[in-house]
Amino acid sequence: MVTRTARAAAKPASPRKPATPKVTTKATATKPPKKHKKEKKSGDKVKVIRDSFTMPQSDYALIATLKEKANGAHIKKSELLRAGLRLLSKLTAAQLNKAVADLEKIKTGRPKKV
Repeated sequence: MVTRTARAAAKPASPRKPATPKVTTKATATKPPKKHKKEKKSGDKVKVIRDSFTMPQSDYALIATLKEKANGAHIKKSELLRAGLRLLSKLTAAQLNKAVADLEKIKTGRPKKV
């Protein structure tokens, strides 16, 4: 029975070729950085925040009325609310406090399912 080491010893040693250094060209040495699929461009997009709130049905109907009042222009609910915020920001503190005081007070949170 021939063992593994005996077989290896019976074979003549194969001459190894000296290692040749890998030659790299300038093109392969400096690869351009990979681009991400979605590159962020500064100033193009504004960060948006999703939020939810509760409002009375009468105020929700008021949004529909204001949309119709826009003479056929397609206005989103969020655009109406943002426009309202800009108008409210132009009020004085006293005018803003009066406008908020005139609102119907409602319970916050999600309404219970019926």
